[in-house]
Amino acid sequence: MRHVYLITLFVCVLTVSVLGFRETKFTAPPLDVFPEWIFPGMKYQPKLRPQSESAFFADGRADRMPVPRTVARGMLRDDDHLHHGKNAAGAFAAGFPAVLAGKVDLDFIRRGQGQFQIYCTPCHGVLGDGNGITKKYGMGATPTFHDPRIRTMPEGEIYNTIANGKNTMQGYADKIAPEDRWAVIAYVRALQRAQQGVAADVTDATAKQTLGLP
Repeated sequence: MRHVYLITLFVCVLTVSVLGFRETKFTAPPLDVFPEWIFPGMKYQPKLRPQSESAFFADGRADRMPVPRTVARGMLRDDDHLHHGKNAAGAFAAGFPAVLAGKVDLDFIRRGQGQFQIYCTPCHGVLGDGNGITKKYGMGATPTFHDPRIRTMPEGEIYNTIANGKNTMQGYADKIAPEDRWAVIAYVRALQRAQQGVAADVTDATAKQTLGLP
């Protein structure tokens, strides 16, 4: 019977030694129970690890820059209107891209509101009137979206400004996805409409739809 206890204790110690205690954080690769030729893993494939040395390249660096004109998967911007805000003639387009037809709804505008609050509110303010918090720190050149120049500006030109920036405004192409830029524009148009609306614009049907009533 003593041998059974000893064997059980040995198995427990061996198990803990191999697997570790619960929630233990390991810094080394997991133990290979089976040899490589039985279950080949990804770590055995020929590759160069980050910051490692390569004898193949003249500079000895394993990390390489992408080749010129490389496009990341899913980032091919082949729709001029959707990705550049321009029409077939190369001018800034008015309206929203055809691929967004049917998508510009209340949820789309709310998506734009979220992006607007993250990236635009600090400078342009909650109402889009240029009274953001940065104005308190000396940035007084932020335009208001309610200026007639911007209210009549083509949506494609606003898109271009969001993507590439203008004057002291930096571009947000690396932060806001193309479709989300259009959502921001939809929300900006909603802010402008709210400032220019009149009582006659609010019909019973519009009020019920806004409040979610039948």
